[in-house]
Amino acid sequence: MNGGDAASGADDPPVTLADVEAARERIADVVHRTPLDTSRTFAEMSGAASVGLKLETVQRTGSFKIRGAYNRMAQLSAAEREAGVITASAGNHAQGVALAGDLLGIETTIVVPEITPAAKIEATRGYGAAVVVEGDIYERSYEYALERAAETGETFVHPFDDEAVVAGQGTIGLELREQFPEIDTVLVSIGGGGLIGGIGTVLKAIDPETRVIGVQPEGAAHAKPSLEADEIRQLDTVDTVAEGIADARMLETTFEIAREVVDDAVSVSDREIAAAVTLLAERAKTVAEAAGATPLAAALSDDLDLEGDRVAVVVSGGNVDLTDHAELTRTGLHELGRYAEARLALAGWPTAVGTVVETVESEGAELDVLERARRTAVDDPNRTPVTIGLAGSGPAHLAGVFEELAALEGVSVVERSLE
Repeated sequence: MNGGDAASGADDPPVTLADVEAARERIADVVHRTPLDTSRTFAEMSGAASVGLKLETVQRTGSFKIRGAYNRMAQLSAAEREAGVITASAGNHAQGVALAGDLLGIETTIVVPEITPAAKIEATRGYGAAVVVEGDIYERSYEYALERAAETGETFVHPFDDEAVVAGQGTIGLELREQFPEIDTVLVSIGGGGLIGGIGTVLKAIDPETRVIGVQPEGAAHAKPSLEADEIRQLDTVDTVAEGIADARMLETTFEIAREVVDDAVSVSDREIAAAVTLLAERAKTVAEAAGATPLAAALSDDLDLEGDRVAVVVSGGNVDLTDHAELTRTGLHELGRYAEARLALAGWPTAVGTVVETVESEGAELDVLERARRTAVDDPNRTPVTIGLAGSGPAHLAGVFEELAALEGVSVVERSLE
């Protein structure tokens, strides 16, 4: 790419500021200029001077992916458009490609693995794409899509390792500079590296002192070892709740960019990610998927020094099943010390249940779950085992509730998860 300059040297970077500026013109009538929501709460929690949340959750298709997909597909020749586009994805990239195809009048085919939830398949079809289910895992779907592209002449649109895709994602960086010109540090999720590559290209070109930090889950943390070794390192396995960034490595284009524009990469636990999902919902009124909340998890961790910095946090997507979101927030509340589970033994069932409910309510806690448990060999045969889940303001509050429950006649607290 390199801005279309035929005289560009061989050492020029794969993507330049000029490429991103051209991408913005190309996609301007298609994508939303997403808001930057400042958060005093997160600034106080992180020690930063200010925190701005770049909310790609409200982008078309619910994530940033439409930016890169449209920029890539808008540059196809007439013959390429006629031949169609194919990609492999079970997530946000699929919907970005499908919508771009619909807007540009290009037939699109999305290859997904067999494990893809039916809801995601229907969402992708809703944007006008054909969906092919092939392979038990994503890698097989990816291989099939490449094989089919070679046979049919369809253009394969890579989810991240493509210069035009990276340039499209970089338009977020242009918006950040305009919305938050005083920015010192930006936190961006890293999966394959396309998003941070595009954003980093812009921010470093405008102000080389801007700190660009990538964030990954501990179960998919390939970026830091790759950057430290100055060569791509691939993980043997990935294991994380943040499926949108569960990549095993960067590829050639994105790694070449990352080694120039990424200052550091940090990792966070899945439980820290769940806490960030919870806080975004509670404090920022934003539903984020785990991958989108990962940068905030880093901002709130003890491992990253943001003292006095003006920090931008890119919340990259909000496509999450509501059941999954509920489970994440429950885990997040537990990580924050605001949720606990317990097993009780009750005498006088079911009368004692009413006493438990009244006590929890009188102590200002929320009873999230109360259900009769399966009896085990160690349970008192003259007592009814019950499991409960409580939400409260913090560990001390919940501990007090359990003390009140244990003091009730006919109620024993057998075990509890409160730390």
